[in-house]
Amino acid sequence: MTPSSRRFRFVQVEYPWALGPQPGRYAMREHVGEGVRHVLVLDTLGAAQRRRLVRRARARRAPSHPAPVPVVTSRATLIDTTALCDPHAAEQWLRQADLQAVAAEALARLNRVLHAHRVASADAFVREVSARQALVVRVGYGDGEQVADGRWDRAIALAPPTGDRHRRPTALRDQERLAALLTGRDAVLACEELTLRARADLDAERWREAALQLDVALGAALTELEPWRRQARLDERLDELGQLRESAGAAARAAQQGGLQDAQIAAVRHALGRLEAALRARTAGGIG
Repeated sequence: MTPSSRRFRFVQVEYPWALGPQPGRYAMREHVGEGVRHVLVLDTLGAAQRRRLVRRARARRAPSHPAPVPVVTSRATLIDTTALCDPHAAEQWLRQADLQAVAAEALARLNRVLHAHRVASADAFVREVSARQALVVRVGYGDGEQVADGRWDRAIALAPPTGDRHRRPTALRDQERLAALLTGRDAVLACEELTLRARADLDAERWREAALQLDVALGAALTELEPWRRQARLDERLDELGQLRESAGAAARAAQQGGLQDAQIAAVRHALGRLEAALRARTAGGIG
């Protein structure tokens, strides 16, 4: 087998904003001392135009009919360093693999990089990404240097996600809730934001952070939801959440000391799901 016959699998995504980390190649290891398992190549498209605009530091009169401002497009290519022996094997993989699952795993790894960058840069506004936000998601294979340079032998552009079928009927309800928030007929509860943060941590498998967020979110919810106890059977849901506080608190205490056991992760997952259900129940009948 010659070196040129080897092919490497990749997932490539593009987003219409700067992801955060500087363009370049980033080696990724699963654990300290192990070999490089993936290489992440970050690049920006359209950055030159944006930099010229940024240099104009002085304030100036804005035109009454402004043209759209050019934006940076970020391209992230995650390359699996485990080579396939030849193009035939690579093509067989591309035909048989669950490409949506491959892309989801790659995005999870990219989000771990963005999370690490948020912590390293102490920038709370660095955000993680989803397939739904991407301009394009490509899965394919090619020669190593070829793929690192943004080229490939063959790739498939995945269809945009259609969304969670269970959430589609709630689209109108979401708009009604937004209108209620904007007109002062409802207010964002602190427990709602804390719950969203716990969900993001749990889905990213940041178990300790999820447990700590959930503990605070539950405590806030039990207080903030009390005025709605008699609405939409919220009394039963609040009683249930109160019973879950012990297991959630135990998971949070374990998170302060170190890692969580599987049973504690399961408890966090269950309690978070029940908290999300209670929050949905509060607004299910509409906000008056």
